[in-house]
Amino acid sequence: MRRIVLIFIIAFVAGLAAVFGASSWEPVKLAQVGSTVEVTVGGKPFTTYYFESDVAKPYFQPLRTAQGTVITRAYPVGNTFPAEHAKDSDAEPHQRPMYFGHGNIDGIDFWGEAAFAKFSDGTAFGRTVFRKIEALESGPASGTLRATFDLVSPNGRAIAGEVQSFVIQGNATTRIVDCEITILANHGSDVTMGDTKEGTFALRLAPELNSPPGHMTNSSGAEGEKAIWGKRADWVDYDGVIGGEPLGVAIFDSPKSFRHPTTWHARGYGLFAANPFGLREFTRDPKQDGSWTIEQHKSLTLRYRVFIHHGDYREAHVAEAYREFAAGER
Repeated sequence: MRRIVLIFIIAFVAGLAAVFGASSWEPVKLAQVGSTVEVTVGGKPFTTYYFESDVAKPYFQPLRTAQGTVITRAYPVGNTFPAEHAKDSDAEPHQRPMYFGHGNIDGIDFWGEAAFAKFSDGTAFGRTVFRKIEALESGPASGTLRATFDLVSPNGRAIAGEVQSFVIQGNATTRIVDCEITILANHGSDVTMGDTKEGTFALRLAPELNSPPGHMTNSSGAEGEKAIWGKRADWVDYDGVIGGEPLGVAIFDSPKSFRHPTTWHARGYGLFAANPFGLREFTRDPKQDGSWTIEQHKSLTLRYRVFIHHGDYREAHVAEAYREFAAGER
């Protein structure tokens, strides 16, 4: 009898773990509202995807943990940047909470934005112009968003196409966004991604995650900006405490992504970017050239996972989470 009772208890606990455990994915809902897509996970707000015509590039704002804590910087809002932060040495108003952009595509800057030109040196800025929502799918365990854009020069000429695809998941402790960005040479000529540190797939984090007071580490065990910036790694994680919640966020570089493991434009002031193109600037070696030309009618795809977790990187088992992710990507 005791053995039967024990088997029942084990089965009951296992059942609860299957339903409520950390691996149980929650329903994800995506709803388009004008030039935005609202995203909820388990009925709770997670993020909003913006693709407004008057803003130079699409972006997510804000990003939240499973507990609802915002982990990203609160500004800019549209094309408005708070005056009290305008003179900050690391203001960088074009750095949005989560976005894709590169500082040299056929010699045009798609990282900065003309709306904030007073912060720049007269660079020619491009625009990532929305064309179409290709997929918007809610689901019981994940949601999918895919949108197409043109990369448009200052004179209004489309020089390339871009597809942004995202699969969103969440459970009791994590939020995950699988991101796939494809650049297409589909406008009559080759497209060159130039060598610059200004790029490419990026987050701008809340100041509590700056290092210090927060903590930066990478897959090699390196800590702090000096040891991480410009170096290759499978992943980089920032963790800290916001509003009393210990938390963190990692970007995982997919084994299928271009030049894996990627180099990182990761700064202590909260800019957190994977950039596989900035080899000359990262190494400070003039003989290096990280540029890449996409031949006409071909494309280049970059793949990353954003992993938002409760607790620091050790408590969240970030290294193990990366290994599980990579195994599924190979």
